[in-house]
Amino acid sequence: MTGSALPARAPYRRRLTALAAGCTLLGAALAGIAVPAQAASAQAVTHHAAARQADPVAAAQALAAPGVPGANDWSCKPSSAHPRPVVLVHGTFANGSVNWLTVAPALAADGYCVFALTYGAEADVPVLRAIAPVADSAQQLSTFVDGVLAATGTGQVDMVGHSQGGMMPRYYMKFDGGAAKVHTLVALAPSNHGTTLDGLTTLAQSFPGAVDVVGSLCPACTDQIVGSDALTRLNAGGDTLPGVTYWVIATRYDEVVTPYQSQFLSGPNVHNVLVQDLCPANIPDHVLMATDLVVLHEVRHALDPADVGSATCLANLTG
Repeated sequence: MTGSALPARAPYRRRLTALAAGCTLLGAALAGIAVPAQAASAQAVTHHAAARQADPVAAAQALAAPGVPGANDWSCKPSSAHPRPVVLVHGTFANGSVNWLTVAPALAADGYCVFALTYGAEADVPVLRAIAPVADSAQQLSTFVDGVLAATGTGQVDMVGHSQGGMMPRYYMKFDGGAAKVHTLVALAPSNHGTTLDGLTTLAQSFPGAVDVVGSLCPACTDQIVGSDALTRLNAGGDTLPGVTYWVIATRYDEVVTPYQSQFLSGPNVHNVLVQDLCPANIPDHVLMATDLVVLHEVRHALDPADVGSATCLANLTG
C-alpha cells in the first residue's frame, strides 16, 4: 500500500496527529534539555573506569539522561511480573532525554524499572550525542548496565534501542562481556549492517547542527557506514550470541538505514518484525520509530510476549 492509497479514516488521522505531536516533542526537547557534557579524553576514560570500580551506581548515575519521565529511579526494585530492569539506548545525534519521551513513561506505567542513559559525546561538539566511536560508547553502556544491575539487585537487563542504540548494544555484548547481562534486546530501526553516508546525512537534518559534524567529527557515523571496520568486526561469525533474545522492529519507510531489510538479523532467538505487517496503514519513518504507538505496543509485546499480544491496527490506532 502506498502513501497515496492510505484509507482516510478517523483512526488514521488521529495517528498522524500523534506522530506530528511526537515530532514536535522531539524538537522541543532537543532545544530545551541540558545534556551532561561527558568528556571524551583518554584521561577522562581512565578516571571514569576508576570511578566505576569504586561505585558502579554513581558511575551509572553520571551517565543517566535527565528529564526522562518514568526513568532513572535508582530506588526502583523490579517486580516478579517484570523481574528485569529495562535500559533504553538512544540513537545517533540524539540523547536519552530526547529519544524516550514516549517509551519510558509507557514502560514505567506497565511496572518496569526503566533506565535511560546519554552516551557518546565528542570533545568540542556541543549538544549532539552518540557520535563517539561505537567501541567507546559500548564501554559507556557497560558502565551504565553494571550500575543498573547493582542498584536493582538483578543479574540481567532487557534493552530497547533506537537506530545506533539498537546496534551498539550488540557490540557491548560481543566485546565487553555484556551477553551474560542482557536477556532481551529490542532494536528499533537498528543500523545492524550499516547504512550509507547519504542515510546519515538524512538523519542529521533532523538535528540542528548535525549536518556539520557528519563528515569529520562523528566517528560513530563512519562506524555505521556499510562495510566499516566496526561493523565487519561486529558481524563476523554471525549476527547473534547464545542466550540472548533479539527483536528487530523495522519500517518500510525508513529513509536512514536502507534498505530496511539490512536491519534484520539472522540466527537463533531472532524475531524480525516489519511495522507494516502489523498495520499496513502505519507509516513511521526512522526518527518516529521512537514515538510510534504501534511500535510501542510491539516493544511491550517483545518484552512480555506471554501477557502482551502482538500489535495490530485495531489495538493501536483506535481509542
